[in-house]
Amino acid sequence: MTNRPLIGVFDSGFGGLTVLRELLHHLPGADFLYLGDTAHLPYGSKSQAAITRYTRAAIRELVSRGAELVVIACNTASALALPSLQDNAPVPLVGVVGPGAEAAAAIVPPDSTVLVLATEGTCNSHAYAEACATHGLQAVEKPCPLFVPLVEEGWTDGPITEQIADVYLQEALAAAPQPPQAIVLGCTHYPLLRPLLQREIAKLDGNIPIVDSAEATARHTVTLLPTAANPGSAEPRLHFLATDAAAKFQRFAPRFLGREIPTVELITLED
Repeated sequence: MTNRPLIGVFDSGFGGLTVLRELLHHLPGADFLYLGDTAHLPYGSKSQAAITRYTRAAIRELVSRGAELVVIACNTASALALPSLQDNAPVPLVGVVGPGAEAAAAIVPPDSTVLVLATEGTCNSHAYAEACATHGLQAVEKPCPLFVPLVEEGWTDGPITEQIADVYLQEALAAAPQPPQAIVLGCTHYPLLRPLLQREIAKLDGNIPIVDSAEATARHTVTLLPTAANPGSAEPRLHFLATDAAAKFQRFAPRFLGREIPTVELITLED
C-alpha cells in the first residue's frame, strides 16, 4: 500500500508533458497518470462545447483510475472548459491560465503590462487577459501560430525559428500600450522555445522576465498537495494514456518530458 497521491494530467496531446515535467520536479512524492487526447487535437479549432465535452470525458477517465486531483495541462481547455466544469468536478481541478497570471503578478509592479504569447484559440478566448485583470495587470495577447509546428519538428533554435520569433515579438511590442514588464508563455509547447525567446527579447527590449505557466501550475499544485513536495523513498510511478497515435506520442514524449517513456496505453474516451 502507498499513501502517495495520484495526480491526473490531461492535455489535448503531448504538449502538456512540459507541465508533467514541472510537476515531477516540484511534487516528487506523487504518482502521475497522463492522458493525451490525441484523437481530437488540435483543440484550438474546436468549438467550446466540444472542448468541454472532451475535457469532461478525460476528467471522468482519470478519476475512474484513481486520480485525486486533475491538472488541465492545456491552455485551450483551461480557458474554455475549466470554468464550467470546476464547481461540479468530482476532484479538485487545476488549470494553467490562472497560475500563469498569478506568477506574473508576483514579479511585476501593479498596473503593469504583461505580454502573453499563446495560440490563436487561447488568445481569442481572452482568458489570460481576464486572469491578469484580476491581479490589476493589462495583458497584450499575441498569437504565435507557427511556434507549435516548429516545436513539433524539433526546430527550437536556428535562424528560421529566430526570424519568426523576432517578427512575433516586434509585432507584440508595437501593439503594447506600454513596454511589457513580463512575458507569459501561454502554450505548453512554448517552454521548449524559452532560451531562444529570452535571447530574442534581449535584442529588442532588454531583459524582460519570462513566466512559464507550466512551472507556475506545478508550484500552485504544491499548495494543494504540500506533502507530495517531499520526495519519499520511491520514484514516482508514471502511466500514459492516449486516444490515438500511441507510437507518435511515445516518440515525441522525450522532447517534451525530457525522458523516455516505456509504453502508452491506447484508450477510447466515452462522451
